[in-house]
Amino acid sequence: MGKIHIHEFVSLDGVFEDPRFTMPYGFPEAQGAVLSSFMSECTGILLGRNTFEMFAPAWSTRTADEDPGAPFFNDSTKYVVTSASEVDSWQNSQVLGTYDADRIRELKSAENLYVSGSGTLVRAMLADGLVDELHLLVYPVVLGTGARLFEDMSKTGLRLVDHDVFDNGVLHLSYGPAD
Repeated sequence: MGKIHIHEFVSLDGVFEDPRFTMPYGFPEAQGAVLSSFMSECTGILLGRNTFEMFAPAWSTRTADEDPGAPFFNDSTKYVVTSASEVDSWQNSQVLGTYDADRIRELKSAENLYVSGSGTLVRAMLADGLVDELHLLVYPVVLGTGARLFEDMSKTGLRLVDHDVFDNGVLHLSYGPAD
């Protein structure tokens, strides 16, 4: 049985939309090591359509020399949850169709999946108990406006599994299911 690992950049007030707010904080080596620790377990990437459309042009042309994460994003199979019958071309991409918890359980049974962004998808998977690890990188800034990761969700219990504090003031909070 595989796992679903979710990674999100969020502000103190829960905004995750448009991660450019993270740029002033840099990306310390220790932060990259934490991301690599769970990404290295993943063989597939699960994305909502909006995040896929943001990631495809940003990652598809990057090389390993430019960014050590490029091989993972470009070589892994990307599964896109969308009502569209096709998506823009990005190597190894497959349309899953609309959100279907059973289809995602089936996919999860075969491999470890990485998710980033994709708020609607993440909220649905949390509600359906599909998330094994939720990695929040919390930035020391209040944005005041923007889409919030946990907007319009019912109560969902989580258990803190691990945490890190980086030199740039960013917290890594790793959560698992409450049960």
